[in-house]
Amino acid sequence: MTTEMKALPRNGSGDAYATEALCARILERHRDRVSVRKERLATQNLARIIEAVLALSSRQGFHETSLRDLARETGLSMGGLYTYFDTKETLLLMILTEVVESVQAALAAAPPEVAARPRAHLRWLIETHIRLTEAMGPWFVFAFMEAKGFPPPARRLATESELAVEQIFARVLEDGVAEGVFTVEDVTLTAALIKPLLQDWYVKRAKYAKRGLSIERYVAGVIGLVERAILARPDARI
Repeated sequence: MTTEMKALPRNGSGDAYATEALCARILERHRDRVSVRKERLATQNLARIIEAVLALSSRQGFHETSLRDLARETGLSMGGLYTYFDTKETLLLMILTEVVESVQAALAAAPPEVAARPRAHLRWLIETHIRLTEAMGPWFVFAFMEAKGFPPPARRLATESELAVEQIFARVLEDGVAEGVFTVEDVTLTAALIKPLLQDWYVKRAKYAKRGLSIERYVAGVIGLVERAILARPDARI
């Protein structure tokens, strides 16, 4: 079976970002490690495992979660768990790699007519990133909250991913400066400053929910804030 990342839906949901769809992609990536051959069963069980990991980690932390905790939460035996991963670190890397791959695939999918216009492209990147984190909320929260305790391979992957996202934004800022659309003295720093605005939507989701702030208003607020800081002129071509 071949799975493809579909276009990110504007409402932040969609089959492409459902847990089973994400787990199907994980299984494709780790066929050499997963010994379950019934594809549908393997996908369903891996989805149960990962949903349990995300839930347990939000309550007690990933490193405090034992395989016995995971077995109880999923209803699978210890032996059943080991058919999907050999260590907790492998499971961590499965989850983190899917987050990283999803971000890179989503941000690389700008339509050509959007990518050709820096202002439109920057707006598109901001909205796409925020809507992706809405669709995969627990995955992103897990990756963010557990980052300090990552083992070296996972820490390197997380760091490289963050830098890659910043570079995507920096390239668009550079294009805008070259076309006279943006005024930015340091595109690398500006790209790094945009990143926390994207993260805040899922890291502080409860705060915005309590305020009744919709994702549409948040996207518009971030775009407006960034554009007021960098637009060379108000009538810059969208």
